[in-house]
Amino acid sequence: MSLVSAPAAAPAPLTDRLAEWLSGHGLGGELPGLTATLLLLAGLATVAWLAYLLARALFRRVLLRLVERTRTRWDDALAHHKVFDRVAQILPALVFYTGASVVFEDAGPGQVAMQRLALAYMLFVGGLTIHAFLSSVVEIYDSSFRGARERPILSYVQVAKIVLWIFILVLLTAVLMDRSPWALLGGLGALTAVLLLVFRDSILGLVASIQLSGNDMVRVGDWIEVPAFGVDGEVLQISLATVKVRNWDKTISTLPTYQLTSAALKNWRGMTDSGMRRIKRSLLLDPTSVRFLDGGLLERLRQVQILRPYLDERLEEVERWNRERGIEDVSPLNGRHLTNLGTFRAYVDAYLRQHPELDTEGTFLVRQLEATEKGVPLEIYVFSKEPRWAFYEGIQSDLFDHLLAAVPHFDLRLVQIPTGADIRSLAAAVPAADTAS
Repeated sequence: MSLVSAPAAAPAPLTDRLAEWLSGHGLGGELPGLTATLLLLAGLATVAWLAYLLARALFRRVLLRLVERTRTRWDDALAHHKVFDRVAQILPALVFYTGASVVFEDAGPGQVAMQRLALAYMLFVGGLTIHAFLSSVVEIYDSSFRGARERPILSYVQVAKIVLWIFILVLLTAVLMDRSPWALLGGLGALTAVLLLVFRDSILGLVASIQLSGNDMVRVGDWIEVPAFGVDGEVLQISLATVKVRNWDKTISTLPTYQLTSAALKNWRGMTDSGMRRIKRSLLLDPTSVRFLDGGLLERLRQVQILRPYLDERLEEVERWNRERGIEDVSPLNGRHLTNLGTFRAYVDAYLRQHPELDTEGTFLVRQLEATEKGVPLEIYVFSKEPRWAFYEGIQSDLFDHLLAAVPHFDLRLVQIPTGADIRSLAAAVPAADTAS
């Protein structure tokens, strides 16, 4: 009698046993093996679906409630981008991957094919999960860090997403074709030119994003003007490929990121950061109304309080200058004399310097420009302490309302081009004059 017992026979695969059971009970038809395989696949699909429903319910009813109760923002971003839902979608693939050995024979073609498909699906869902996680990283960064506007990371995250999906695509191809991923990566060298052509805008956008961020040219929230593209508004988003701008008329302009580094660009951030806004506007004065001050006009202007110091100082200076040089006071063309234009310029300077909404420490000019056919421009170049558009326009309008009303008090006139009504009134007056004569 042998001391070594014979090895027990390996149990038949579950598919064969189910097929025998079906045949013994008159079920399964002519192909009981195929029927058994389909039944097992249906049962495996049911288990996978139930596993997905259970995991999703766990994430939504437990994790999401915990997320709502916490004060941190990062878990809210993960929930917003459905990172937890992506993780739940991996469970059905795990069920199919582990159940392939139950449905099919060990190392058989059916088992290998099912496991490859399940693994490919898990890689794809894993890529979606990482993609959602990267999107949540951008949201967390933008909402939690003060320097997010100055140093946006959206472009870099988009580059990471492109690299991620190239890597996932290589792995999927390697799994489905049963090839080494390194061999596939080596073969991509021949496709470099094609890849450069396909991702041309992305590569240019990446370089432009680095330039914009490194040189601090444009930030989210800046007001920019790009005349070449008709863009004039607030930057909403800077991504790898495009920049979104909300124009002043509430329209949205989208332009390639790399165009910001090649086209003429004006950024109004300096004005916003300084807390001031420039006022640059001219009064066009009629040159025929410019004259020397006489006694009557001088006495009227002495009643203007902010002009008295100027008039007293300048009259004494002019009188002393003329006396020292023996100037005869028989003609205003002899020596130095004050003019109504120069006195008005001094008045404008004094009036603006006492205005509480204007900055007097920086550039502050009231200057006369070269006379043209449109008159003598008296330019006001100052800065308002209020950069907000509506308030700035109100301050500017109030200033020039006053200055326009003050011009006639200096016996000056503004240049006015004749209108159609002026010509018609003049034409009507000519026949009346001829009739009267």
